[in-house]
This record gives sequence, C-alpha cells and structure tokens, in this order.
Amino acid sequence: MSIYTGRGDDGETDLRDMTRVSKASARIEAYGTVDELNALIGTVRPTGYEDVDERLRTVQNHLHVVQADFANPDPEEDDPVIRAEHVETVEAWIDEYDEELEPLTSFILPTGSDDGARLHHARTVCRRAERRAVALASEEEINEQAVQYLNRLSDGLFTLARVVNQRDGEPEEAPQY
Repeated sequence: MSIYTGRGDDGETDLRDMTRVSKASARIEAYGTVDELNALIGTVRPTGYEDVDERLRTVQNHLHVVQADFANPDPEEDDPVIRAEHVETVEAWIDEYDEELEPLTSFILPTGSDDGARLHHARTVCRRAERRAVALASEEEINEQAVQYLNRLSDGLFTLARVVNQRDGEPEEAPQY
C-alpha cells in the first residue's frame, strides 16, 4: 500500500465518514493541531521518569482519540470519543503531582531542563489546540468533552513540566516586571 494517494492534491481531505472538506476547514485545523501536540509530546519521551513516561504514553493515546473524535462529524455509538473519564484521569494526575510540588506563589517562566521546557512548549500547543476546538465548536457541533480534555491537559502538561524540572533540579524562575 502506498503512503500517498493524490486525493489531497486539490486542497481537500476526507473525514472519517468520507465527507470531503477543505484542508483549511476548522475541523482539520482542530485535529491537525492535536496531531502537532501529539508529535511534540513524542519528543519528550522518554524523560527517564517511568511514571511521567507512562502518563505521556497514555496522553498520546488519548490524543489519538481526540483526533478521531474531531475527524468524525457524526460518531456512532461504538466510535472512539473522549469521555468524562478521560478528563477525570488527567485531573487525578494533576492532584497527585501537586502533592509533590511546592505551591505556586507567582507566574513562572516556561524554562528548565530540556524535557521540562518541551513540556511547557507542549502546554502552549495544547492551548492552541483548545482554541482551534473552540473555534470549531462555534461552527459545528462537537463533543464538549474533547474541549474539556484539552483544557485540562494543558494544566496537566504544566504540572508535569514543573515536576520534571523539580526532579531534574531546575529551579522555577518568576518573571521580572
């Protein structure tokens, strides 16, 4: 099977239900940005911290579900979709890692070790994916759980960046105003 088909040469692509849409559509922008986020998280693994790597592996699988969710304008009952339990899983991780961290007293600069800085970068791409999903939701009906998942995941990536930086001995820096 060839990786190329030529079907996208005219600026359109297929959704999961084989509907043809512009590659510039809000739906493609949304799941394309989620794909970018997933690839960026792949540059972080392995961190050397088994618990963090396992969480990131799970996140990457969740992001594939988000993409499938956004690529399917009319999901059937057995199609992959993000559900409340995906959001709750990320919330549980945040709560768990918050216990390992000192409470924040100010904003921090997105810096640190290589992995910590990449996690901060992933957080910003996650926020962009969330904005793209909100834009899509303003045009078409989508699964609101997927938007909530991206919102919560950005908080989770911020928390993981802080944890990795702390474990790597990298101090947090407050911005100077």
